[in-house]
Amino acid sequence: MHPKSINNNSLQEKIYNQNFIDPEMIEAAFNFWFVDNQHVRSPFPQYIQKGLKLEAANKFLYWAGRISEQAKKEINDEILAEKFEEIIFETALGMALTEDERLTINYPFMPRVGDELQQNDQQGITTTSTITERIYFKKDDEAFIKIKLKNNVNGDEWETDFELPE
Repeated sequence: MHPKSINNNSLQEKIYNQNFIDPEMIEAAFNFWFVDNQHVRSPFPQYIQKGLKLEAANKFLYWAGRISEQAKKEINDEILAEKFEEIIFETALGMALTEDERLTINYPFMPRVGDELQQNDQQGITTTSTITERIYFKKDDEAFIKIKLKNNVNGDEWETDFELPE
């Protein structure tokens, strides 16, 4: 069955009526990525989460349904979880409306617009600046992000850039 043919009402039934994927794993993945945790913030905008849950689960079930019985014997829970996360993130990229949202989905652990960063000035005094913009760019084959900030004390604007993990 193609992923678009499953509707919201039949999704739960489809998940619980198959015997290859643990339904708890699907729910745990969404609970982890859709809710801010201590060290991980959700990279997915609230407005896409409901549709993302439906579409990603549908795509995952479709992918799993096309695996041969022999291959199913060789796939463990870790491989399933990684594939499901891959599907969630790929699906979300297509649903995001802004470049900044796509940056957050691609790099969920990077600082975001609105985050505050502390820095020491030339006199060694620690001040706080707020991120006002992020810009993705490439230099040769390397990916970078430029972060523009505004100092919360004196209003000075400044920027820095650093290489992104690929």
